[in-house]
Amino acid sequence: MGDDGHVAPCHHVPVHTTDSSHEKSLGLLLALGSALAFGGSGVAAKPLIEAGLAPLHVVWLRVAGAALVMLPLAVRHRDLPRRRPALLAGFGLLAVAGVQACYFAAISRIPVGVALLVEYLAPALVLGWVRFVQRRPVSRAAALGVVLAAGGLACVVEVWSGLRFDALGLALALAAACCQVGYFVLADHGGGEGVDPLGVIAYGLLVGAGLLTVVARPWEMDWSVLGGSARMHGVAVPAVALLVWIVLVATVVAYVTGVLSVRRLSPQVAGVVACLEAVVATVLAWVLLGERLGAPQVLGGVVVLAGAFIAQSATPAKGSAEPRARGEAVVREPAV
Repeated sequence: MGDDGHVAPCHHVPVHTTDSSHEKSLGLLLALGSALAFGGSGVAAKPLIEAGLAPLHVVWLRVAGAALVMLPLAVRHRDLPRRRPALLAGFGLLAVAGVQACYFAAISRIPVGVALLVEYLAPALVLGWVRFVQRRPVSRAAALGVVLAAGGLACVVEVWSGLRFDALGLALALAAACCQVGYFVLADHGGGEGVDPLGVIAYGLLVGAGLLTVVARPWEMDWSVLGGSARMHGVAVPAVALLVWIVLVATVVAYVTGVLSVRRLSPQVAGVVACLEAVVATVLAWVLLGERLGAPQVLGGVVVLAGAFIAQSATPAKGSAEPRARGEAVVREPAV
């Protein structure tokens, strides 16, 4: 397979199927690991918020801590800001600061699982961008995915009951989904040869940390909370341990494994595996936080994920632009 993701003619050269199969298997494991890591972010963050930290302060701690860890990569790719300033600024604003700030603010008001399910409207919203902004046709399967995702969301929030959950929390989760749309658009236009996605992540975290420093005003944070404990379903857990998990596992490991998975899989396949993030978050919130969803929410969640799966994996309609080559993707969804 060539660097552009297309299979080259054989010309009687032996094909190393074992190596290709190994790469795909490794890519799937990395994508699954990324979904697991991202899925635990909200479960670890919510106890910190309930212990007294503002959602924006938790986001700032997460992003600033991860930026420090990734700083050596930023130094290594110090030419990136000069070459791609708009890409790095947009990535930091939307994929880092916007998504995470809106998501953490949302989970302070609504259950973690509901927030993530709303956020997974992003693939459907991306298709709306393609169809109505870029004016490119989309396949019928993709349109079906949008309808399923919207219908599933209606079940999740129980619209027939006048919105069972906090309206502002739902709006914040939807804002996180919109920020993810910006991420996907940047990923579509921001790739290219010589752009290391790990460098983009490192600078995106630095830009996001800078923006959040102005907005979150961390000097006003109650730092004493980190010296105490937070409660997860009645069990006391050291607050600093939760923070370390959020920074190292739910951010650094999650982003890096996600990038490496896209390098071995197509962005579509990696994105489909990423849908498991919502399932992981919902199960963890149930086990560790005691957040339980009723039958309509569970059914609606399944439908939302099915819609996201179809929308994200559907092939372009006839006459639309070809999908980007595998090696050109910047990173997969910046998860929360």
